[in-house]
Amino acid sequence: MFHKRRKNMASRKRMAAATEGGRGLPDDCWEYVLSKLLNNNNLVLEARNHCLETLSLVSKQFLSFSNSFVYSLGLIYNPSPLYRLLQRFQNLTSLDLSCLHGDLNALLTRIPLSVSLTSLNLSNHPTFPELGLRTILKRTTISSTLTSLICSNIGSLHHTDISFMSDSFPFLQQLDISFPKTITGNDYDSEAYNNALKVLTQKLSKLHKVNLSGNLYVNDSLFFELCRNCELLEEVIMLECPLLTHAGIASAICQRPSLTSFSVRNFAEAIETNKLTPYFADSLGSLKGLTCLDLSFSRISDFLLCSLALEALPLRKLVLQGCFDYTYYGICYLLSRCRFLQHLDLQDAKFLYDQRIKELSVHLADLVSINLSGCYKLTSSAFFALLRNCPLLTEIRMESTDIGNDPIPSSMDLVVYHQVKSLYFAYNPRLKDEHINMFAHMFPNMQLLDLNSCHCISEEGIGILIERCCKIRHLNFAFYSQANLFSINHEASKLEVLNLSHSRIDNIALYAISKIFPRLLQLDLEHCYHVTEKGVRQVVENCTNLREINLRYCREVSTTVVSWMILSRPSMKKIVAPPHFRPGDNDRKLLSGRCLVC
Repeated sequence: MFHKRRKNMASRKRMAAATEGGRGLPDDCWEYVLSKLLNNNNLVLEARNHCLETLSLVSKQFLSFSNSFVYSLGLIYNPSPLYRLLQRFQNLTSLDLSCLHGDLNALLTRIPLSVSLTSLNLSNHPTFPELGLRTILKRTTISSTLTSLICSNIGSLHHTDISFMSDSFPFLQQLDISFPKTITGNDYDSEAYNNALKVLTQKLSKLHKVNLSGNLYVNDSLFFELCRNCELLEEVIMLECPLLTHAGIASAICQRPSLTSFSVRNFAEAIETNKLTPYFADSLGSLKGLTCLDLSFSRISDFLLCSLALEALPLRKLVLQGCFDYTYYGICYLLSRCRFLQHLDLQDAKFLYDQRIKELSVHLADLVSINLSGCYKLTSSAFFALLRNCPLLTEIRMESTDIGNDPIPSSMDLVVYHQVKSLYFAYNPRLKDEHINMFAHMFPNMQLLDLNSCHCISEEGIGILIERCCKIRHLNFAFYSQANLFSINHEASKLEVLNLSHSRIDNIALYAISKIFPRLLQLDLEHCYHVTEKGVRQVVENCTNLREINLRYCREVSTTVVSWMILSRPSMKKIVAPPHFRPGDNDRKLLSGRCLVC
């Protein structure tokens, strides 16, 4: 054993020396090898990022190579050496500042000249950072390179901000100014805001995708101008724009028959009238290339669905979540003619029961994901019908249904479905250990399982699931009513996200979890009243890759643990602090450069 260890150590030293000393492959060869590895189309984003992290630890040479493959960067806190951080990534084209806490204007002024951004996300901030953007415009070429600007959920968005976007970024192809929190409401400002939006539709004629959801001043006239002026427009999202009418929508989309994706909900006639006009149905049917249609929470009719069916639109995604005034006849007629549908959302379609799902599933051979949450009449029979008739199905949502309220098939009758990756079964109180055992047998490649508020499942059932489904990465056991959670004795290294909020687990259970899942990245302990600082420390010590932890309302956890977590676990990026946390001056200096604490 001793000789073997010495041999391995010597081998590692020789590899490191060869890499650092230049006796290995030339730089251009290494770049070619790494590019083939990291640009593999089958490599998911999380795995790619993990590869980059691992490679950067091998040597300074590999660190330099890995930096060149970073094209997108998201910040959740304001690092003090920001200029040097951004200079590391010479090929950076996308910057996401939506989770950043701090002065956005000051941060934007520190972006180096070498960065050539094509995509910028400034969402979730109190104001639009016009001052910082003006500084960038003077120092960089961002005005001519930026093609995507996302400013969703801005606290206060003014008509002057809209005008600035129009004048400063003429080559935008994607614009998102959805759901501004406040827009001053007097007549002058509403008219100025609407005029600014109309000018925007004239100046940003290269737009391909636009999201104006939640803008209360968006009306029929503005939508018409948008569709008329933006000849390249393909995708429009206008959720919760109450001034839009059926007639206005119909007139606008007739100006742009090249639309491929259209999302609208909560427009004026959703409440005021009892039926849709034929003009509205005909206009939707005129979009011959329409692949995505979202009419969530709107009043629709069988007439509309049948009209769309007759046009044989190439729909790939259909979202009717929360829609009303249509029946099984209309949706069946449409789905029987949508032969290539991949994503279907019929949440809260109360008229659905098992036999009807069996009939619909026959037409859904290409289906990849389906949402039937809130369809409370559905049982396991509907679930099995989907599995049998939809061979490509990878994601099933059946929250708040009656699944579990029927006999469990014999193990001899169960079939293994390797393609299923995600199951959402929250708020199904009839699910028991027998069903969990069945899932473990049928879905060996399952990566996500949501059992929020499923109170009849025991620790033995969960243990069997973990042992058999070794590829699970995301588990949700929120509102779990028992103190013990997992009864397994071996490490389940794949799990990355674990939600235990509102559960009764204690320090003993937390210690077991930290030993079973040492590669956890995110842990949610919100409202876990039996957890103390001791349990949190054990988790942080054993889970060496931990990045996020939620301790909101964990009243038995001391606030002093926050600083300790940041110092002892460098991987930590976000901490939701326990109650009464108030950072002192020294803590603020520590927090500002290392981790987001909220």
